[in-house]
Amino acid sequence: MTIETPIAVTFVIYLLAMMAIGFWAYRSTDSIDDYILGGRQMGPAVTALSVGASDMSGWLLLGLPGAVYLGGLGEAWIGIGLLLGAWINWLFVAKRLRIYTELADNALTLPDFFEKRFNDTSGMLKLVSALTTLLFFTFYTSSGMVGGAILFEKVFGLDYEIALAAGSIIIVAYTFIGGFFAVSWTDFFQGCLMLLALLIVPVSIFIHPESHKSLDALDPAVLSLFSDNLTLIGLCSAVAWGLGYFGQPHILTRFMAIRSGDDIKISRRIAMSWMTLSLLGALATGIAGMLYFSDTPLDNPETVFIHLTQIAFNPWIGGILIAAILSAIMSTIDSQLLVCSSVVTEDFYRRWLRKDANDKELMLVGRIAVLAVAVIAGVIALDPQNSVLGLVSYAWAGFGAAFGPVVLLSLFWQGYSRMGAIASIVVGAATVVLWKFGEGEIFKLYEIVPGVLLSCIAGVVISKIFPAAATTQKRFALFKTLL
Repeated sequence: MTIETPIAVTFVIYLLAMMAIGFWAYRSTDSIDDYILGGRQMGPAVTALSVGASDMSGWLLLGLPGAVYLGGLGEAWIGIGLLLGAWINWLFVAKRLRIYTELADNALTLPDFFEKRFNDTSGMLKLVSALTTLLFFTFYTSSGMVGGAILFEKVFGLDYEIALAAGSIIIVAYTFIGGFFAVSWTDFFQGCLMLLALLIVPVSIFIHPESHKSLDALDPAVLSLFSDNLTLIGLCSAVAWGLGYFGQPHILTRFMAIRSGDDIKISRRIAMSWMTLSLLGALATGIAGMLYFSDTPLDNPETVFIHLTQIAFNPWIGGILIAAILSAIMSTIDSQLLVCSSVVTEDFYRRWLRKDANDKELMLVGRIAVLAVAVIAGVIALDPQNSVLGLVSYAWAGFGAAFGPVVLLSLFWQGYSRMGAIASIVVGAATVVLWKFGEGEIFKLYEIVPGVLLSCIAGVVISKIFPAAATTQKRFALFKTLL
């Protein structure tokens, strides 16, 4: 038996378990509300880990440990920014969004909420936000497929195209079949596996004799958050990743689907505990890699978790832990596919083509949309040279700048208007796209910062010029009484 055989067996068992969850979810999915938001009946624990797992992706097990392995703890600022942003999102956005989306005629998607929040009968607001969602998520999904294919390629020696097809088929299958129930429950188990792996692997390396030999030679500077290479713009850019949380549709839909606003508090505690421990584990993994591979540097820093797992554990246990990487990637892609499916179903098909479509027809359209988006993303992913990190960074900034200010202003300002919301989306998205073309030191700043700032300014200014309708202000007043 070769070393790949136990890993392959554990991978297959893991993937079959995900498919089983998808089939179970299929039997619990009776309506379009179930398919898109799980009937708004998700418990606090499932919601919390589903948010974390769909958010962190392979970055938590590949990108962050690799960055720390190369540059030390100074690379932790992105994680610190994300931790702060996630906490604020849970604290100030989650409950309000859960209550307001149900009040707004049971809005099932973010574009649907925007339209109903502002009573936009023209459909323009929903169209703009839906197109923005599909554009960014198609590339976001593609980046995840590239990551999954690279994992299969490196672990099993498969050709890139075969690896891409294998991973994509599994993810599409359980999302296609089970919808939100499947995505949320698989995210829950994937989140548990990710946390387990990030805690076990670094501890196992720290107690390894090989690591002790390198401890004395470790440069103390790598354990400092403030390195000589850290600039003010670099620090602001890293921490600013936290701004993106307020506009990520695949995270915000979890808030919309939780059983009730009263469950938010316990869910927040679970989610933030998971995220804190996971980020600490990822940082520890990077440091463990620095200790163990001090004499034999890795060709690809982002494979440090994989190498440490293969060193510290036998192939059977290692296969389970390496499956955590696939978990991280899958948990994000399935969420993105489902959001795209929801947008096509609710914001295009039912809004513009078939307003009287029944649940069976809408679920069929949603499943076809999953296949269509997956195929387009897969075609983009066929080129393994695509910059995964660049695509993720761009999409994160795009959603954060285009939707974040709209979500916040919608939930906190009674005077926010339909025209102001459209201006926020357009200005935020355009700023992110155009910022990359600027020259000079200031344009090294992560584009989400100017994007969010200008989007907020545009929303406020345009809302003052074109005030909110009396009906939307009246509904907002009713919303405040429910908090």
